[in-house]
Amino acid sequence: MTRPRASLLINLANRVVPMRILSFFFIILVSVTGFAQAHEFWISPQEYRVARDGQLVAHIRVGQQFKGGTYSYLPPKFVRFDLVMGDQVFPVPGLMGDKPALTMAAPAEGLATVVHETTDYLLTYSEAEKFVSFVTHKGFDGVLARHKARGLPETGFRERYSRYGKSLIAVGNGAGTDRTVGLETEIVALANPYTDDLTAGFPVQVFYQGLPRQMAQVEVFEKSPDGTVSVTVHRTDAKGQVVLPVRKGHEYLVDAVVMRELDANAENGPVWESLWASLTFAY
Repeated sequence: MTRPRASLLINLANRVVPMRILSFFFIILVSVTGFAQAHEFWISPQEYRVARDGQLVAHIRVGQQFKGGTYSYLPPKFVRFDLVMGDQVFPVPGLMGDKPALTMAAPAEGLATVVHETTDYLLTYSEAEKFVSFVTHKGFDGVLARHKARGLPETGFRERYSRYGKSLIAVGNGAGTDRTVGLETEIVALANPYTDDLTAGFPVQVFYQGLPRQMAQVEVFEKSPDGTVSVTVHRTDAKGQVVLPVRKGHEYLVDAVVMRELDANAENGPVWESLWASLTFAY
């Protein structure tokens, strides 16, 4: 999308355009590198359990350790923003600049899966250490060796990235199941945290291009009622599945990232692409 000129903002201001629209143009005008400077992306409901006739309210967040800035409802910045309940899909309504990004009446009773897919963003690595830290932390074995084998520079190269967030909210009885929703990469809950006994753990399955991801690193952020956050790292099995330990009264963010090569011949084009899948829920 072409960024608006500063003069356009001035003209809009002179015409006393609503603050929501001015905020939108400001966000588009400034760099989107804030997405990249932070790490995880997640959907953050104000309440994970709402009444049958209640309101679903959730922020879009980017940050670390369950702390991060909130982002507005900006259609040019997302590919899809839906509420999935069983076989039904409800587009999330909103006005440009709305914050929280999601505020809608619950359309039915059961398990609601909020789905948010961002557009693509670009990041330029000005420091080699940041790329090394990222690929090491996310368990991308062989990426550094491949980077060198491709003859890529240590700095000044670009990465493209996008985010694929899901969140589970119980409406009324919360009954129902999560499922694949057609994202390039996604995490699917194989149990319902609001109706099932998770004493033996919470099973999830990680997908990439519709197929299970074998031996994928899964990072779990667990927030206790007092706000303390702990992090554990796990690996999926041959079916792309892993059982995660959970505790009553805690909130969870599950994260899995895909890293893939891009054509390095395009002038100043990105040479790597990361796809970030996340899933939030409470138990």
